[in-house]
Amino acid sequence: MIEKLLDVEKRFDDLEASLASPGIVSDMEQFKKASKAHSSLLPIVERFRRLRDIEEQLAGAQDIMWHEEDPELKQMAEAEVDGLTSERDRLTEELKVLLLPKDPLDERNVMLEIRAGTGGDEAALFAGDLLRMYGMYAEIKGWKVEQMSMNETGLGGFKEVVVMISGDQVYSRLKFESGVHRVQRVPETEAQGRIHTSAATVAVMPEAEEVDVEINPNDLRVDVFRSGGHGGQSVNMTDSAVRITHAPSGLVVQCQDERSQLKNKEKAMKVLRARLMEKMITEQQTKYSQQRKSLVGSGDRSERIRTYNFPQNRVTDHRIGLTLHRLDMVMNGDLDEIIDALVLSEQSERLKKDE
Repeated sequence: MIEKLLDVEKRFDDLEASLASPGIVSDMEQFKKASKAHSSLLPIVERFRRLRDIEEQLAGAQDIMWHEEDPELKQMAEAEVDGLTSERDRLTEELKVLLLPKDPLDERNVMLEIRAGTGGDEAALFAGDLLRMYGMYAEIKGWKVEQMSMNETGLGGFKEVVVMISGDQVYSRLKFESGVHRVQRVPETEAQGRIHTSAATVAVMPEAEEVDVEINPNDLRVDVFRSGGHGGQSVNMTDSAVRITHAPSGLVVQCQDERSQLKNKEKAMKVLRARLMEKMITEQQTKYSQQRKSLVGSGDRSERIRTYNFPQNRVTDHRIGLTLHRLDMVMNGDLDEIIDALVLSEQSERLKKDE
């Protein structure tokens, strides 16, 4: 580990020197790249330098503890050794985590897709609740949410909705949300007060750039039509809605939320690229199925990951056995405790594999 840390420190010092040189400011793209790399290494270097200071202090305190004859000074040295040892161990564990290889997709924006599952209208309403929950979490994080496509139901729910969430480290925080989310509650339409169980499926797809996914225009069929609302009525007098079919994969993407046909096509292509990239990632992960099963971030849409029990104000994440009795706060976007626990669990699994 020391060799890795020394290498990181050298790269950090080199970046710091380059950022201080007058010439780099003239190349803004290079400056941004160097600044980003410098910032990413800073937490590691800060802890490493603090660790070295502690090692020196620890050696001095241990020397006093072993050789000092004055009982009072010896006792003070023993207390200092205990405190420094504890901090050294904590920093060492933090550095092990920080040195783990980064997921290259962690900094990406995401396409968040929510689909109503079993449960009819109640499932569609729950899909709407999940959309609101993630929207409020994005607001807390300072992220931007942009509607890409949606298929609403008459009761205010969604059969399917896709939004893009943009900001800092979005995928790193939301990538564990893919899977089946189950809800247990009394629907508003239930006259006898019986608890129903419904479900919605969440897919978190990293935003794909054109260089990530190569799409042959000849493989696409683009259909245009008039946007439709509830009950099939036309809500637009022009053929602005767009449906794109990708022949090789069979994927179909439809977008009708913008009045401009061009904007709808651009949004549909973004969603298509994200879905194709997700398909590629899933196929790659399947090759390492055993490893995938041991990690919380498998991203399997068919896996039941979480249950939201409204009568008991309880939310349970089944992958890590975490239960919180504050569902009301979670539904208002307070997701950090759950997500932090998932990140920690995944890091722990990766550390075990590295040992």
